[in-house]
Amino acid sequence: MSCADDEPDAVAARYARRHDGDRYSPLRPEVWQTVQERERALLRRLAAVGLRSLAPLAITEVGCGGGGNLLGLLRLGASPEHLTGLELLPERHAQARHVLPPATAVWLGDACVAPVPPASQDLVLQYTVFSSLLDDAFQQRLAAAMWRWLKPGGAVLWYDFTVDNPKNRDVRGVPLKRVRALFPEGRVHAERLTLAPPLARAACALHPALYRPLAAVPGLSTHVLAWIAKPA
Repeated sequence: MSCADDEPDAVAARYARRHDGDRYSPLRPEVWQTVQERERALLRRLAAVGLRSLAPLAITEVGCGGGGNLLGLLRLGASPEHLTGLELLPERHAQARHVLPPATAVWLGDACVAPVPPASQDLVLQYTVFSSLLDDAFQQRLAAAMWRWLKPGGAVLWYDFTVDNPKNRDVRGVPLKRVRALFPEGRVHAERLTLAPPLARAACALHPALYRPLAAVPGLSTHVLAWIAKPA
């Protein structure tokens, strides 16, 4: 068995070691501001590509977690029956299945072998999944699956951090150069977002209003939101 074959089990083991507490609670000011900033950027990108409704779009999320991103798409008008969530971790899959509508498919297991038909999806999302994958070959395998699922003219919606976290060896940054290498046929539009989390936590502990001006300072944002379009 190759290292790439082992990677799903390794990811599960790394997540089992995590003890995040309330660090990612949406009630924390640095968290809700990060989410709102990302949603604003997404809405700008949807408008820029001429989308006026998500209702007819088939959308799959890789690593859907507890279902929060898919719930956000439902609020933006996506149709439950056109959404699919793929999740590796059983406890997160159970949470997503609990909160998402019955018409939304939620699949448990390695996304590389998920039963998503080729050329069937208008959008494929990944939010901070690839930074949790430490095996290059598995990253490539997953990217190839995501690209295969897309219809011509569809797009991968990518959100992930680009720099390493020296305090967490279970993740690694995915620079934009790597994103382009994973999707060599894609047309990439990328926007830097998200104030560096340690700085965001410190700033918002003083006052939540500090987040936005600091996030506007070049060099302080650690993530990228990328729209990776598949040629029609």
